[in-house]
Formats: sequence, C-alpha cells, structure tokens
Amino acid sequence: MKWKTDDGGWNPYLAGALVGLLAVASAFATTKILKKTSFLGASTTFVRAAGLIEKTVAAGHVTANEYFTKEKVRVDWQFMLVLGILIGALVGSISDGSFKLESVPPTWEKRFGPSIIKRAIGAIVGGAVSMIGARMADGCPSGNGLSGMMQLSVSGFVALAMFFGGGLIVAHFVYGRRPS
Repeated sequence: MKWKTDDGGWNPYLAGALVGLLAVASAFATTKILKKTSFLGASTTFVRAAGLIEKTVAAGHVTANEYFTKEKVRVDWQFMLVLGILIGALVGSISDGSFKLESVPPTWEKRFGPSIIKRAIGAIVGGAVSMIGARMADGCPSGNGLSGMMQLSVSGFVALAMFFGGGLIVAHFVYGRRPS
C-alpha cells in the first residue's frame, strides 16, 4: 500500500483507518477517562466560543442569555478537542505538502470569479446556515452519522446518508455539472 497518492495527498485507506482509530480512542477517552455519558458536538463548542468572545464586550448579555445559563461558557475538554482538530489538520496538510494560503479556492474562482468579498459572503452564509441547522437538530449531523455508524446505529447510517445527499444537492446547485 502506498502511503501517499499520486498528487502527494494522504492515501484515503490509511486516512480512513487512522480516523477510525482516533474515533475509538476518542470514545474511550470520553467515556472511561473523562466519565462523560453524553457527547456535545462541535457546534456547541463554537457557540460557547462565541459566548466567550461576547463576554469580553457584553458580559451582562451572556449571563442573561437563556442558552448560556444552561450551557456554561468555558474552555473545556471539548473546546480543546476542536482546537486539536484545527492543529491536526494544519500538521496533516503541512506534512503532505498540500498546505497553502488562498483567499479564493480555484473551484470557487472558476464558477463565481475571483472576488474575495463574494467568497467571504458565501463562506459566512454557508457557515451560518450550517450552524443554525446543527443547533436546530440539537447536534451536528456529521458527528451523529460518524459516531452513530461507529456504533452500527441505524439512525447514524440514515443521518450520514441524508447529510451526504444534502451535500451533493448543494454542491450541484453551487458548482453545477462537471465537464465531461
């Protein structure tokens, strides 16, 4: 088995196996070491991070917010996990040589042009829609799909299939058909 693909990226089978091992280690650490019985998704962490930032400029609003009285605004193991994902992705992209800073990805530029403002608006709107959906669903569908599939849960398979199907529809709508 080759460790890298022809374009220098990670072998998808190796990456998948490592993600599987990481998921098992994460579940073990969460339930056995940290003694957690329920999992909060990354969307919760991002909302907490927003609360931490907001607390610096409007502390009264955060303490009066019903959500923040239920979900404590703090840096916890989950916050550090999300930070670790960011750092891990950076290390992975640097190690396989794919890291580069780009304000407008080539695929976006080909479809919508080189406007950084248009790309920023698209990213912000897309992120907001995703976050609102995750909050409405009381969790992240991809997290539910991945951890649910890991447990061979029917709902996990259904959630991931719906998430993937929705992504295909949106990608087709945004990027159109691939040239033959």
